Amino acid sequence: MMKLFHGWLSSASRRVRLCLAEKGMPYESVAIDMGRQEHHSPQFLAMNPNGVVPALELAPGRFLHESSTICEYLDEIQPTPPLRPDDPYARACMRNFVRWTDEHCLPHLLILNWSLALQPTASQWSDDELQARLARIPTAERREAWLRIARRPYTEGEKAAALAKLLRLPDRMEEMLAQAPWLFGERYTLADIAAVPFIARIAELAPQALDADAHPRVQAWWHAVQQRPAFTQARLERFDTVLKARAAA
Repeated sequence: MMKLFHGWLSSASRRVRLCLAEKGMPYESVAIDMGRQEHHSPQFLAMNPNGVVPALELAPGRFLHESSTICEYLDEIQPTPPLRPDDPYARACMRNFVRWTDEHCLPHLLILNWSLALQPTASQWSDDELQARLARIPTAERREAWLRIARRPYTEGEKAAALAKLLRLPDRMEEMLAQAPWLFGERYTLADIAAVPFIARIAELAPQALDADAHPRVQAWWHAVQQRPAFTQARLERFDTVLKARAAA
């Protein structure tokens, strides 16, 4: 059985869980504690040298990383139900949209999510602890992000700007949904799955952006997404609910 090494609040991990649920594919869930930086351990880096969740173990010694790659792989090995357009051009456009969410949405969501989920712990590390932890992070970009939340927390202005940039997603989706109920036509695809984790957080952070006045098509899309059995199975719980439960534990 496949093993998914993931974070419950990670957007990329949520994307893969949604895909697995849509496919009805069994897997073993291995939760990674990002606050303790388990994804920077030598064991995890052997699966994903980028040091980010998720990683999918297909068999001993065979691993995949990058959520978009994992999702396309899953759609190839189990083509029913299909999660990509049949037309090659539409498939290419779908990949571009998924890449756009990774490049233009994820960096801004990380600012908002990490400030809530990781900053309280990172800010308590001593200087020696911080340097030791930074040394384990394989990419300069993520080292800078951890340094920010540990010593130079994002300001309210920076977080407001990040949210404003994140809201470009429902703007774009509203146009894409003008002709069909899903982002690439009549079929629910990996493009929809890619957008779900971001819209889920927007629904919590700025629910007014998804109302009938602002983005009526996105509102209808979001309602339809939440009715899919896979949405419940993938466990996209609210951020505040998960963090309160962790604090209580």
